[in-house]
Amino acid sequence: MSAFAFARHLFSVGAALALMLWLTQISAADEPVDIELVLAVDVSLSMSPDELEIQRRGYAAALTHDHVLQAIAEGAHGKIAVTYVEWAGTTSQHVIVPWTVIASRADAERVAEQLSAHPPNSARRTSISGALEFGSDLFAESGFQGAKRVIDISGDGPNNQGAPVDITRDSLVKQGIIINGLPLMTRGGFTGSYDVNNLDRYYSDCVIGGPGSFMIPVNDWTQFPEAIRRKLVLELAGPASPQWAAEEAAHPPVVLAQEGPPADCLVGEKMWRDRSWMFDSR
Repeated sequence: MSAFAFARHLFSVGAALALMLWLTQISAADEPVDIELVLAVDVSLSMSPDELEIQRRGYAAALTHDHVLQAIAEGAHGKIAVTYVEWAGTTSQHVIVPWTVIASRADAERVAEQLSAHPPNSARRTSISGALEFGSDLFAESGFQGAKRVIDISGDGPNNQGAPVDITRDSLVKQGIIINGLPLMTRGGFTGSYDVNNLDRYYSDCVIGGPGSFMIPVNDWTQFPEAIRRKLVLELAGPASPQWAAEEAAHPPVVLAQEGPPADCLVGEKMWRDRSWMFDSR
């Protein structure tokens, strides 16, 4: 083979390899969706078994609700990616539903089936910051490219383990992650020692953050299914949409970030320190 022919052969091989690499990169590109949504749900010991089941059923019902499916269908891509995580202390985060696309009722029903496949388990302590950090890591491995990245976090008490929650919140917001909240002011389970007054204010000042972030307080478990459905619709539709205005007209107001006087973002840690001699109920 002449030197010219050999060089041409090498060029052809190099071009083929470059094309294969380019095609591999295209095939490995993140799938576009309207939102990447982490549903982070509190399963600390302050939650009773009945309340844990109410949470699972509430999310399953919300994801298959007509209004939620309509909001998904009206998005630019007509699909979202969700994962469902149950959390408690700093090392207690369990993915119940891995990243899954919802673009139809059948997709949503498959997620609902996964939520009912196994009963939830409780764990000790309450680390909202740990749940947020875990949620941010999930985005890195989602395989999706969302127009928005949102962590939905629900819980019935303040952070009492791990990094300060407001510092963690601020770090995630700088990464472009939006955090919305669902404070559960239901006074259920092993309650009393670590309850705080105005948990909704704590969530507003210390937990939620990012453009358009909001939280919806739940004062009674009967409100939970509706609150979940409403929160999902608002997240998918956004504050500028007619659906947001319709939800606001029909239901109590959403509490937006940074309203009202500031809460003590270390109240949970202080309560844990002052009551460390008591039964470890969270």
